[in-house]
Amino acid sequence: MSNTCGQGLAERSVLPARLGALAAAMADNLEKHQRTLDLTDNNAEPERDAYDAVARSLRSAATELQAAADRMAGSRNLPMPRHDTSKMTSAEILDAFATFIERELDLSVLLNTLIQRDREMLAHWDQMAAK
Repeated sequence: MSNTCGQGLAERSVLPARLGALAAAMADNLEKHQRTLDLTDNNAEPERDAYDAVARSLRSAATELQAAADRMAGSRNLPMPRHDTSKMTSAEILDAFATFIERELDLSVLLNTLIQRDREMLAHWDQMAAK
């Protein structure tokens, strides 16, 4: 456990950094996928436009997440101010932290499901490429 809130914030900076890296990788994947489209097919343009828009949004989100991570990491040496301990243990604060933990768990479950599916898809494509 961290000694100061600034140290805790810095330790947690890995979360937005990793989310940003994931968003950037997803954008890269979408951009590369667009190269596979047969642009003579009338259905290709709407897909290309959608993927392009999503990729741009993901790149923007990745940049913002990295900026937040950098700010968090830079907070390591903040001096520890006084805190109102009665407020730290209030239902509102505890509920917000419990909700955060639940969202972490939700993300973990989702990522594990997606990773399994994506690995199966990659294995299928590898088999197709080997033929």
